[in-house]
Amino acid sequence: MGEAWRKASSGSLSLTIYPDGSQGGDAEMVRRIRQGQLHAGLLTAVGLSQIEPAVGGMQNIPLMFRDLDDVDYINDKMHVMLEEKLAAKGFVVLFWADAGWVRIFSKKHVLDPEDLVPQKVFCWSGEREQFSLMQSLGLRPVSLETNDILPGLRTGLIDAVPMPPFVALAAQVDTSAQHMLELNYAPLIGAAVVKKDVWDKIPAVLQQEMIKASRSAGNAIKIEGRKEAIESVKAMQQRGLSVHKPSQANIRAWEELLKKTYPKIRGTMVPEDVFDEVSRLLEEKHLRQSSTP
Repeated sequence: MGEAWRKASSGSLSLTIYPDGSQGGDAEMVRRIRQGQLHAGLLTAVGLSQIEPAVGGMQNIPLMFRDLDDVDYINDKMHVMLEEKLAAKGFVVLFWADAGWVRIFSKKHVLDPEDLVPQKVFCWSGEREQFSLMQSLGLRPVSLETNDILPGLRTGLIDAVPMPPFVALAAQVDTSAQHMLELNYAPLIGAAVVKKDVWDKIPAVLQQEMIKASRSAGNAIKIEGRKEAIESVKAMQQRGLSVHKPSQANIRAWEELLKKTYPKIRGTMVPEDVFDEVSRLLEEKHLRQSSTP
């Protein structure tokens, strides 16, 4: 993408990338962009929701999405609205992407919700609403920073962590939590955003070329991210990870439990109108699919 920008601008624009979390987590990157220390960032829904809570409708409703086709469908229906809301907050979306599903990694096997209840579950530090929701379900959340996950698993401070497989592989989480529940808990959604006042300084003709290159890169990142999620699980299985596939009865038990959180998520973690629209769109989609011969 950066190379396409350079060519389109005859070398007047360049893209400098800071990898490996060197600029901090999502919250820190949002702060740096707002203060002008960075011009852009690739953020997950966690950081995007700090800018505009409506983005939470893409990630913060557990078991709302049955499959990745649902994720693509909602993104297609809602991305324009979300981009307008983010632009109103001073951020321009370059592209959307995802990296497949967040899975539950644990020291002991988990199939039913009852299996998770005795285990101490990681919760991101500062996520008070998420912590409260987990407690309301009878779970045992423990607030930690991301860097404390692996030490926490090794010392027994936590027993389970919801996490995308590619992150678990990179962080070697599976060396301590050797069980994974293959439940489509929630997608890991992200977007590349640039500060609007920086973007507005770029000529409109060049903006069009940059957006074209950005969307192409975003699609490639999504495809590669989903592929990497599958390959990461295979790699972890080769070094001892046990993957547990829930039965329909198991899935119904999770749905019964997690849907109890919807009234608490609606209006807090996800704005009411966005929650309702996501629910409506998916209900209509599933109804059409069920009635198709």
